[in-house]
Amino acid sequence: MIKIDSNKLPRHIAIIMDGNGRWAQKHTIGRIRGHRKGAQAVRTVVRACREIGVKYLTLFAFSIENWERPEKEVQALMLLLEEYLIKEIDELQEQGIRLTTIGDIDRLHPQVREKLLQVKESTLKNDKMILNLALSYGGKDEIIRAVKKIIEENKNGKIDINEINKETFSNYLYTCGIPDPDLLIRTSGEYRISNFMLWQTAYTELYFTEVLWPDFTRDDLFKAIASYQKRERRFGLTSEQLKEKSFPN
Repeated sequence: MIKIDSNKLPRHIAIIMDGNGRWAQKHTIGRIRGHRKGAQAVRTVVRACREIGVKYLTLFAFSIENWERPEKEVQALMLLLEEYLIKEIDELQEQGIRLTTIGDIDRLHPQVREKLLQVKESTLKNDKMILNLALSYGGKDEIIRAVKKIIEENKNGKIDINEINKETFSNYLYTCGIPDPDLLIRTSGEYRISNFMLWQTAYTELYFTEVLWPDFTRDDLFKAIASYQKRERRFGLTSEQLKEKSFPN
């Protein structure tokens, strides 16, 4: 059993759920069945995070680039998302989990978008954990969108460019109001962040695993958290400076 310190949990975990297609190929089945198996891993991880007390969980579910995949696969992913929302709404309510999203959800198929908005609205007051789905999301697109909004507000006299700093810029991102991830997990043995939360992960601890997403278990999650808990997060400072901040005179 993987031991983790409940007093040192990452407040926000983000996951790039990679490997559904390779899992399907490995098992000589269609890619769609691989995605369906991956949805089971989502359920496992959400439950585990809620149980141990993680406050924010962001899952990279569908990227801007994924729209370029074969139409049949895109349609299947949309149907799978809708199916997940229908099946999980009761548990989200029971567990006090609020559903939020980041990304251009206006591009989602109308039926899926409607169901998504319904679930977001119905879980709005839940406060035990936030499950944040990145849908039709791209990190570069998010930053460009923020810049455009700042320019527009500057033209309208709502903001002075000289007032812009890291904190105010963050307010124009999809993740406004959500703390930056403490831990980013990527499955399937790929060592890149693939245009995911580029601004927010500047000081995030990264954890890569060879495990394909459909095979990702509760123990795999705990391994990642245990690895995170062994690290010293200095944010550009020295170890001595951190100690001084932790134990002021």
